[in-house]
Amino acid sequence: MSETETASEPDAVELPLATLARTPHVIDTHDGLTEAIAELSRGTGPFGVDAERSSGFRYSARAYLIQVSRRGGGTHLIDPIAFDGLSELGELLATDEWILHAATQDLACLAEVGLVPTKLFDTELGSRLAGLPRVGLGTVVAELLGLHLAKEHSAADWSTRPIPQDWLVYAALDVELLPDLRDALAAVLESQGKTHIAEQEFANLVHWKPAEAKVDPWRRLSGLQSLPTPRHLAVARELWVARDQFAESIDMGPGRTIPDRAIVAAASRLPNSRGALAAIKEFSGRYSRRELARWWEAIERGLSTDDLPPMRVRGNGLSTPRNWKDRHPDAYARFMCVRESMSVIAEKTSIPIENLALPEMIRRICYEPPVEFEPSAVATWLRDAGAREWQIELIHSELNDCFVRVAEDPTEFLAAPAETVD
Repeated sequence: MSETETASEPDAVELPLATLARTPHVIDTHDGLTEAIAELSRGTGPFGVDAERSSGFRYSARAYLIQVSRRGGGTHLIDPIAFDGLSELGELLATDEWILHAATQDLACLAEVGLVPTKLFDTELGSRLAGLPRVGLGTVVAELLGLHLAKEHSAADWSTRPIPQDWLVYAALDVELLPDLRDALAAVLESQGKTHIAEQEFANLVHWKPAEAKVDPWRRLSGLQSLPTPRHLAVARELWVARDQFAESIDMGPGRTIPDRAIVAAASRLPNSRGALAAIKEFSGRYSRRELARWWEAIERGLSTDDLPPMRVRGNGLSTPRNWKDRHPDAYARFMCVRESMSVIAEKTSIPIENLALPEMIRRICYEPPVEFEPSAVATWLRDAGAREWQIELIHSELNDCFVRVAEDPTEFLAAPAETVD
């Protein structure tokens, strides 16, 4: 579970090790797993679930530790690397709700080992819907439970074996608190009249899938925009591909083999020999030297290929609305009106504007709205685009009002300067 925030509330109580029912240990045998499943089955209520990966350290996004907790069923730390799969545990977990924090960070790696929820409660998403100003786990625990949850091991290399004991304490506390946090947050949502909203969002999350890989992922190289020609880009591309293949073969984070700055430095200079490559100061790390032949072969491919990439590629999505003002003024005016209305709704409901509707969905309906400006037509458009019913209920009439207003007179909204558009 990643965590970019730390609790700073002065009233938060430091959470002691004694909070745990027992000293954490890692389950890595079939007998231990069978015992854990039996104990969990004797518990009641939803399961707190978490997973720790080794982002940045390893190439894969697999889980290296899985934590499960249940009232009356104990807290269990499971090493998924020790097992071919965890389908037996998955059968038990499928019998009740899961509690996760930032579910989309963990669902994919849990599914890899046979753990798939049938119902869930996401405490991060719930915190957003409740209008909490910060939604990191440590902050929410401090806000709702009055406890300080240390997060110093969130970015650790969880592929380390054996896992240090203080890391295990961190991992166990993370998940052991989830049932109490879920109940506290559910009470807040109920008091705000948002239980039905949260239920729809959580039901949608059960079917969440990772986004498809982007075309030309090498274009995410940091500093790529400094390269001046397609030939330079071709060299960068071939180096990126070689690095990715090598990193996968040794299961290491690509940036830990050769960093982006080394690739961009080599691509910018277009060295004409292996020695010239070795002389580039940015190309001086351990794997830069050890695998020099590999990198030089990649550069040769980039220097000789006829498959030169374009300097820029047109994405599948719409251009940013700030570019619509001259070419698509009606769409620009609709977007400006809708943005204003959505901001009012977000403030009134204490729900972040990005949770009221996906930004891409709003851009698309402003760019190409329904043929008829009727609330029912807008509601149908939103439903077909995947909006939840609570979202449709909150925003469809306001969107339609904007479309009508702009159709009658777009002047007011065309006056807004394009540079103010996000």
